[in-house]
Amino acid sequence: MNVGIYGTLVAASLVLLLGNRLVGWIPPLRSYTIPEPVAGGLLVAIVLLILRTTSHVEVRFDTALQTPLMLAFFATIGLNANLASLKSGGPLLLRFLGLVIGLLVLQNAVGIALTYLLGIDPLYGLLVGSITLSGGHGTGAAWSKVFAEHHGLQSATEAAIACATFGLVMGGILGGPVARVLMRQVARKDAAHHAANQAESHGDSPVEAPLAFEEPKAEQATTPGAFIETLALIAISLAAGDALAQVLAGTAIELPTFVCVLFVGVVLSNALGLAGKPVLDHAVALLGNVSLALFLAMALMTLKLWDLASLALPVVSILVAQTVLMALYAIFVTFRVMGRNYDAVVLASGHCGFGLGATPTAIANMQAVTARFGHSHLAFLVVPMVGAFFIDIANAIVIKGYLALPIFH
Repeated sequence: MNVGIYGTLVAASLVLLLGNRLVGWIPPLRSYTIPEPVAGGLLVAIVLLILRTTSHVEVRFDTALQTPLMLAFFATIGLNANLASLKSGGPLLLRFLGLVIGLLVLQNAVGIALTYLLGIDPLYGLLVGSITLSGGHGTGAAWSKVFAEHHGLQSATEAAIACATFGLVMGGILGGPVARVLMRQVARKDAAHHAANQAESHGDSPVEAPLAFEEPKAEQATTPGAFIETLALIAISLAAGDALAQVLAGTAIELPTFVCVLFVGVVLSNALGLAGKPVLDHAVALLGNVSLALFLAMALMTLKLWDLASLALPVVSILVAQTVLMALYAIFVTFRVMGRNYDAVVLASGHCGFGLGATPTAIANMQAVTARFGHSHLAFLVVPMVGAFFIDIANAIVIKGYLALPIFH
């Protein structure tokens, strides 16, 4: 059964409303701060899996809007990035980037070690490592093609898509429980943050960043003119970013389109700021949060969960180990290195999101935590930039470094 583009948009909207109701109705979802798009989207994906299994009916959604919504979200991240804020938060950003790179190295090391124990091709260690988990579907598809064509790895593409799907699901589920565990430690230190106190001051944060993505349910006062102006800036970011990505394609500095879009957004935002015409934060917040919510709803409700059934037992074993690694790393490394405070809790939750899934999942995780416990300006300054921009560059370097090892020759 095929669902057209408008029907898909309606379905995504209903998924968000369903997720809102589920989190309101089911105490464990609230207790573990599961993001609403994850709750609603996964339920729909499970229902579609059951429908396909029992009735042999497969529902195919037209996801033509999914990529533009994702790019619009990254454009708003760029438009919300103030270079002065990024400069003042630079040391913490670099510290968090170091943690992210450390996880990339560990994911591949664990993956390769387990392939030897399980007796399978060590290339699967990379494929079920940072390629599909920190890299996501796009990176997984690209590298699996290389592995299939140049290394003869059978069913590499199918395995990559299934592993990335697993990561996206677990990235959205894991962040909340990790935050809950860590909040107990923060509370024991009498450092729990209340939303009202957070709004007034934030001692550990180097800046007071705009709350564009911290309060997705807050009413954003805007006007039709401001809305259209911001929509135009997003459209310019998408068009120019796509053109830049095409120019860089095939070169040594080739970058994904969403990174180029984010970069253009940063340039536009700061150029307008220098010209005395800053971007309108409330309109950016409104459009950014709507784009993020709809993108996540579409991404999760269209997951082909039956692909996971095709995974071999050794690959499933590695995925389970990687999930445990991510949880332990967030709790014992990310949280401690980033300060053992409330900001560190939110950062750890976000790290689970893009360490297993994608940057939008990380933002959704953090929104779920801050909606319950209060603002974290630092986390919303650091995670979008590291997760959207630096992680892809770092991941490519780490992957190529591993491929240079003798075991792959």
